[in-house]
Amino acid sequence: MDFDLNEELQAIQQAAREFAEKEVAPTVDKDDREHRYRKDLVQKMGELGFFGCVIPEEYEGTDSGFVSLVVITEELARIHSSLRVAMNMQIGPARTIVEYGNEEQKKRFVPKIVTAEWISCFAITEPDAGSDVAAMRTRATLEGDHYVLNGSKTWISNAQVADVALVYAYTDPGKKHHGMSAFMVEMHQPGVSSKPLTEKLGSNASPTGELFFDNCKVPKENLIGKEGEGFKICMAELNHTRLSCGAGAVGVARACREASVSYANQRVQFGQKIGEFQMIQDMIAQMVVQEDAARLLLYRAGTLKDQGRPNNLETSIAKYYAGEVVAYSSDCALKIYGAYGYSKDYPVERYFRDSRSYQIVEGSANIQKLIIAQDALGYRKANR
Repeated sequence: MDFDLNEELQAIQQAAREFAEKEVAPTVDKDDREHRYRKDLVQKMGELGFFGCVIPEEYEGTDSGFVSLVVITEELARIHSSLRVAMNMQIGPARTIVEYGNEEQKKRFVPKIVTAEWISCFAITEPDAGSDVAAMRTRATLEGDHYVLNGSKTWISNAQVADVALVYAYTDPGKKHHGMSAFMVEMHQPGVSSKPLTEKLGSNASPTGELFFDNCKVPKENLIGKEGEGFKICMAELNHTRLSCGAGAVGVARACREASVSYANQRVQFGQKIGEFQMIQDMIAQMVVQEDAARLLLYRAGTLKDQGRPNNLETSIAKYYAGEVVAYSSDCALKIYGAYGYSKDYPVERYFRDSRSYQIVEGSANIQKLIIAQDALGYRKANR
């Protein structure tokens, strides 16, 4: 299978790279230090069509495909990992509505999310429901023409800044997986509140918080799909956001590799550039190979989706491996830089901090390995 980027994808890649280098890079360190969410940059991304890559043109998308999602996300994360989170927060709900919503919902929500007129998020995780999605306790009870939503969510990206949220809750807990449903919830209404989480290790310019629903009224017409389809919808959404997450990991890994090569050709010890030492060469060689392999795995998963073929297994493989690659690459970069890598005067320490999230979010490394192993063993086929 050929993964050469065609002219359209090359143009998209160039546009994303120019945006990241010209508009994100100049303030990236300040934004990270001050934990500053850049809504203006997110809205510019909407204007450039980044959030519309997997959305049909009739809903303000560009429909350029899932490989373009990978390409755009990598370029953003290479400069600032925090900003790539916006790709998931806007595209996750928008694409989900395109796949499972009715026409009225598509016209009402998708264009405003794709253009970033509305900042969005999705809410799955709860204090006792992380990898075990089915353990969530949030309830949605039907009362007349609306549902009453009660419960809380945690570790939700954009919790404090979102205008709308795709929220998963039980409508019939007795049915377990088959009793979960999905709702679009407008955040600026009675019964919805949020609270920022405490200091994080990385992704400092991406707001993360808790959401609380206290007798929040959600119109019946905001139910996405049918009652009981929430778990299926949730897994489909995660399959898309895992692809983008893996691309973010490759972007950070690439930044680590580029920084390491540059520094190794400048730093002199024992009368020669440190890049001439074989142990430094060993680390850089492995960084190059692993980064390239992870990118190709992502291109494969994206290509399958663009062709309308199942890609759940391939996405889990790509996401898992990309998370391992960025952890390795950031560790190597820190070693190559030595004490300078430990200093905030260089971006390597930020790469190191940001890298760790990629083994956790959108399904942990262990969850991905579980999916991969169970498919290999024949216990549960991932692409069915």
